[in-house]
Amino acid sequence: MTRFTSAALIVNAKSRRGQALFQKACQALDAVDFPVDAHAVEDPKDLEATVERALAKKPELVIFGGGDGTISGLVDLLVGKNVVLGVLPLGTANSFCRTLGIPFDIPSAVRVLSEGRPKRIDLGMIDDDYFANAATMGIAPRIAETVPHDLKKWLGRLGYLSWAAVQYAKFRPFPVTVDDGTGHPRVMRAVEVRIANGRFHGGQELMEDAAVDSGEIVVEVVRGHLRSRLLYNWAANVLRLPQRREKVTVFRGQALRIDSDKPRPISIDGEVLAKTPVTAKVAAGIIEVMVPA
Repeated sequence: MTRFTSAALIVNAKSRRGQALFQKACQALDAVDFPVDAHAVEDPKDLEATVERALAKKPELVIFGGGDGTISGLVDLLVGKNVVLGVLPLGTANSFCRTLGIPFDIPSAVRVLSEGRPKRIDLGMIDDDYFANAATMGIAPRIAETVPHDLKKWLGRLGYLSWAAVQYAKFRPFPVTVDDGTGHPRVMRAVEVRIANGRFHGGQELMEDAAVDSGEIVVEVVRGHLRSRLLYNWAANVLRLPQRREKVTVFRGQALRIDSDKPRPISIDGEVLAKTPVTAKVAAGIIEVMVPA
């Protein structure tokens, strides 16, 4: 069991739910035997500055509370800082927590911080941008780019799903080229491209070949000439059918070049932050994170 003498907690508390989860996290952290400098950040634009101020106090443990996008957006700031990352699952899908085996209820996740162990893990990279879990090409970034800002706020999950259905009706498979450095780039027609450091995406186990401590980045291309292949693959993964691996081509290595017919958006743990062409890389064993003992 690792004993810390100081910690900082940074929570993305933009929503009303975020504020409530911040209070719940603080109450659970009262049980740990080290002081915690806690910050609830209501404006996401202030997250990086808040982390920088917290790091200036030299904590041994830095705890991020939020979803996969929050963690990926802030993890760059911890690289080279000689701190251990702690994660509280305060998002919707919590794919990174699923990969690490961190429980979803806050008291149990807090116990991981005090009773667990540090594990050295990889981070993925899209060019020079670190990410924790997964990046995607296909319909996911298209939805993220076009969804009206307040749609989910006013109409909830139904409104978001309705928008996704509209985008699916417009979606077409696209050509993609993956170069693994062997001198034989592969050109395919794809319905989705997954760039994976972890096994989960959107709360589902989609990337079985990926692991956060493998020292490799994994690129999975779901091949198809019809958009229905995407729904078929998603359904097969949800139901854990053997057909989930049909028409899936897997590449792995330390650096993979990805290109397409035109610049296409890439969502990194839910946020559209890049466009092709890009180089997907692995930063092997670059940070430590608390995981269950």
